Amino acid sequence: MTSTDRPVIAAVDGSSHSRAALDWAAHEAVRRGLRLTIVHARTPDRRVEPDTQRREAEELLDRSVRRVSEIAPELHTSKLTPLDFPAAALTSLSRDASLVVLGSRGLGGFRSLLLGSNSLAIASMADCPVVVVRSGPPDEDTEAAKTEETAGPAETHTDIVAGVAADESSEGVLEFAFETAASRPGARLRIVHGWTMFSSMLSGGPVFDRDAVADSAERTLAELTAGWREKYPQVEAVREPVGGSASRTLVTASATAALTVVGRRRGGESLGLGLSPVAQTTLTHALGPVAVVPC
Repeated sequence: MTSTDRPVIAAVDGSSHSRAALDWAAHEAVRRGLRLTIVHARTPDRRVEPDTQRREAEELLDRSVRRVSEIAPELHTSKLTPLDFPAAALTSLSRDASLVVLGSRGLGGFRSLLLGSNSLAIASMADCPVVVVRSGPPDEDTEAAKTEETAGPAETHTDIVAGVAADESSEGVLEFAFETAASRPGARLRIVHGWTMFSSMLSGGPVFDRDAVADSAERTLAELTAGWREKYPQVEAVREPVGGSASRTLVTASATAALTVVGRRRGGESLGLGLSPVAQTTLTHALGPVAVVPC
């Protein structure tokens, strides 16, 4: 299966966050020239009759298809309703997908939580990039009927922000970030690399001279991005080596970004997750959509 055969998957559950994710996924599928598959996982539940659960799932998917037809009538859309837990179903489907898009929390999430357990699990385990979308200002999911058929507002920010580390994990992040920026005419790509004296010491670079560490970070970032800027000459790319916390820098940048892109793997194993500390912090606290790229 080629990359053009792999659809964008949008996960829906009826929550405001999943509606925002559906809108985002529809626009992104059009930009990339890909199909859209809308998925609602029917979690096994003995308290609900199978026919009832199946009917409710089909109604939700039909509403979602109608919503997409208003946003992007030219988009080829299909739907799936697997009988499985959401994290398991979407992780399995990610093997043959270009992108999985989901909301930051579902109907069952606590409002005090910034990130739902399914979103965290899928971002940790999926075989393709995962985009987690928030619906913006908190709203009441119980009022879904008011907005179910109303498409969300168009994006107001155009910057793509990519957080890169000075190792092999940056390749996947840069590839996805440049592809995303290239699909959005006029988009600027901000390539952010956070550095500290401690990180310089760990990588064998300068230790006591702050100016030397800053110069080293600038050279490293230039080396990481040189080939990509030649491959995507149409993309305006700016390098931003930043002295300080990478996650704090990315969270701040996410406030004015159409998408913030981070790598998944580096350092995550020590936390018992497939997410690095930077990826998890960015995913949890970002103020806009975040893409987590396997690397």
